[in-house]
Order: sequence, then C-alpha cells, then structure tokens
Amino acid sequence: MNKQILHLAIPSIISNITVPLLGFVDVAITGHMGDARYMAAIAVGSMLFNIMYWMFSFLRFGTGGMTAQTYGQKNSEECALLLFRSQITSFAVALGLFVMQVPLFALAMWVIQPAANLISIIHTYYGICIFGTFPSLALYAFTGWFVGMQNTRFPMVISITQNIINICLSYVLVFFFGMKIAGVAYGTLIAQWCGALMAIALIVWKYGGMFRTLSNLRAKVLRMEAFKRFFMVNQTIFLRTIFLIAVNLYFIKVGARGGAIILAVNAMLMQFFIFYTYVMDGFAFAAEALCGRYYGAKDSGNFSLAMKGVWKWGLLLTVAYTLFYAFGGDFMVSLMTDDSVIRFASRPYMPWAVAIPFCGLAAFVWDGVFVGITNIKGMLLGTFVGAMFFFAILSFPYPFDLTTASRNNILWCAFDAYLIMRGVTQTIVWKRKPVTI
Repeated sequence: MNKQILHLAIPSIISNITVPLLGFVDVAITGHMGDARYMAAIAVGSMLFNIMYWMFSFLRFGTGGMTAQTYGQKNSEECALLLFRSQITSFAVALGLFVMQVPLFALAMWVIQPAANLISIIHTYYGICIFGTFPSLALYAFTGWFVGMQNTRFPMVISITQNIINICLSYVLVFFFGMKIAGVAYGTLIAQWCGALMAIALIVWKYGGMFRTLSNLRAKVLRMEAFKRFFMVNQTIFLRTIFLIAVNLYFIKVGARGGAIILAVNAMLMQFFIFYTYVMDGFAFAAEALCGRYYGAKDSGNFSLAMKGVWKWGLLLTVAYTLFYAFGGDFMVSLMTDDSVIRFASRPYMPWAVAIPFCGLAAFVWDGVFVGITNIKGMLLGTFVGAMFFFAILSFPYPFDLTTASRNNILWCAFDAYLIMRGVTQTIVWKRKPVTI
C-alpha cells in the first residue's frame, strides 16, 4: 500500500511544484522589460485567471472521485463516459466565460481598481489569455480523470511540458520579437493549448481501446440520471470553492489594512502554507484515487489500509515540515527577501506559520478521502464551519484597541483556526457516519 501511495503521490507533488512556474515565468520576464507597469499588469491579469479557474476546480475533483469509484468497479465504459461528461461541462463553462468576457473584465476592474495606466495593458493580456479558458478547464477535467484512473504520471508530464513551452515561447516572443505583454500572453496561451492536446494524445495512446468499444455514445453520455449525479457532486464542490476563495481574498484584504510592510510579511509567510500544500496535495490525490478505487470495488480491507497509509505519511510529513519551519523559518524568510525591515517585521508572526502543518493536516487528508468517496457535503460542511470561525474571530468586538501588530496576530490566528475547524468538522462527520463497505 505504501508503494501505491507513493506511486500516486510523488508525480502529483512534482506537478504541484511546477504549477506556480507558469505565473512565475510571466512575472520574471515582465520584470526585465524595463517598465514596472508590465509586471503589475501581469500580477493582476494572472490573479484574475487563477481565481476564475479555481472557481471551477470542481471539474478536477468531481471527475476524479467519480472516476476512481468507477475504476474500482472495473467499469471501463462508465470511466470513458465520465470523461466525455466532464469535457462537455468544461466546454460549456469555458464558452460561458468567453461569451461574458467583457462584463467579467469590467467587473474585475471595478473590484480591483488598478491604476488607470495599467488597464489597457491588463486588457491586452486578458484579451489573449481568455482563449485559454477552453484548454485550461479541459485540463482540469483531464487531470481529475487521470487521477481517478490511478495515473498521476500523465498530469506530471503534461505540466512539465507546458512550463518548458511557456518559458521558451514567452522569452522568444518578448525579447526577440518585441511583443512585450502580448508575447507573454501568447506564450502562456500556446502552452495551455499544447497541454490540452498532449492530454488527448496520451488518452488515445494509453486508453484508446476503452473508447473504441463504446456504442450508442450520445445516448449514454447524455443519460439524465448520470448527468444529474455529476452535476450534484460538482455543484457542491463549487459552493465549497466559493468559501475557500472568500477566506483567501478576505485574508489579503485585512492584511492590506496594515500597510505595505504587513502586506509583504503576510504574502511571504503565506508561502509556508503554499509549500506545505504542494506535498500534502499529492497525498490527498493519492487518498482520493485509492479510497475512491477501493470504495467503488467494495474492498474494505484495502480501503482501510489506504486511509491508514495516507494518515501515516501525512503525519510524518507534518512533523518534518513543522521542525523545518521551526528551525529553518528565518532561513526561508532570508531566501525570500533581503529587506531587513520586512525580515524583522515577520518574526512576531512566525509561530503562526510554524503551526500551519499541524493545523492543516486533517483538512488535507480528509479532503482526499471525502473526494474519493464523493462525500462532498462533508467537505462543504467542513469548509463552511472553518470559514465561519475565520470570519467570527476577525469580527469579534474585542474590548481593547487593536494595534497593527495585534490585528495581524488575530488574522493569523483566524487562518490557523479555519484550517483546524475544517479538519475537526470532517472528523466529526466521519465519526458520526463512517463509510460502510
């Protein structure tokens, strides 16, 4: 079982690590254009698309959980049909975003309110990358399907290939053809389309036989009962994602009230959370794939072994991360900035960052298990309760005047409590109604 877990987790971890590179490369290239406006525009533009895609991450999770169960049932035809249903959904969502691109851009500019001299540059980037909604959302569905099929190597290969294409194309288009912000956008767009086409090619090569045996395809894909279940699962994941986005956006908003130094400190310390998620998401994906597979196969023995194995690896990594953050936190901060003011200002909040791994352990493991068994309502409840604790702690009428430092301590306390309560709530859900196979 340990071999199965690592076989699924390690490629997912590598994929997770490469994901931020797409945005990082864009920022790095614009940072050498000689005009800070390009870097600022890319930061805003990439944030828009990150939020947009994150909202529809149900294409990844819903597809993964249902495919894993169907794979465990050895129902190859239904596995193939699930891919078609997820791709039909991804195309419909992407088409809606494409059609609504003008009002969506106007709404984003109204919310963010960037400087007037940035809007035209952001619009150039946005107008090109909006065509990437089709391959990007398709890749969400492809990735979920691959994970459900117990194959995390293909998403890893696709992610690495995308980054190589993006780096090379963006560099050439910007510095050899002088396309500036448009060059960066086209490099990203072409990389997205190459990733989607590569996924199709890999499916044809590895799973082509599964699709060639399908008959009466249209009627089976559009079967109302199956589509209804698909949408019910994804609708719940969508609601959960809204709470996740609300917490993250409000965290940034509250931090921004403390000024530029606090905003920089929080952005830097949040990397401790992001670094932890890179690895834990890999094991959550393993839990999703294996628990879904054995749940679908009604194999209680292996289901129990998979759960215990993922918890064991999660706890081991959490201890390792906590020790590293506790003794190497200052070193990490020094790698991220050489500004002595920011480094000094981060020290009072370091304990909150060190606590993140233990606060988030249960939430990550349960998310993987719950996706695998498609207990999405349990995930939604956990995120809802966590978010309510987060907002309650920040809204509490404290009987003393809050300084900038105390306000930021409360913010980090609220974030850690949010992670804890997600895991606690899901644990209670599991204890009250454990899965019987």
